[in-house]
Amino acid sequence: MTNLNGAVQILKKEHDRLAIQMKAISAALAAFGAAYTKKTGTRGRMSAAGRARIAAAQRARWAKLKAANGLGGKVVTMSKRTMSAAARKKIAAAQRARWAKVKAARKPA
Repeated sequence: MTNLNGAVQILKKEHDRLAIQMKAISAALAAFGAAYTKKTGTRGRMSAAGRARIAAAQRARWAKLKAANGLGGKVVTMSKRTMSAAARKKIAAAQRARWAKVKAARKPA
């Protein structure tokens, strides 16, 4: 157990020594100015002009892709399919029959 206590004391001394060195390094960096200080939690911002260039390049890529597909830069959408009223009634009646079957199976006899 004394060996373990000795190891803990050595680690504490090393920790204190490193803390003093870190303070000295921080003071040296502060002397050089804010350009050398570490910034935490900040991210670079992109300018509006940079975003505009990226957006223009992406639009150009899409236009090139659409032209290669023979669409001429046009956006083609599929028309929606519609169902007749008779078909909807058939589906609704079939669904009601399925639910009636499920509910009848649940009821105790």
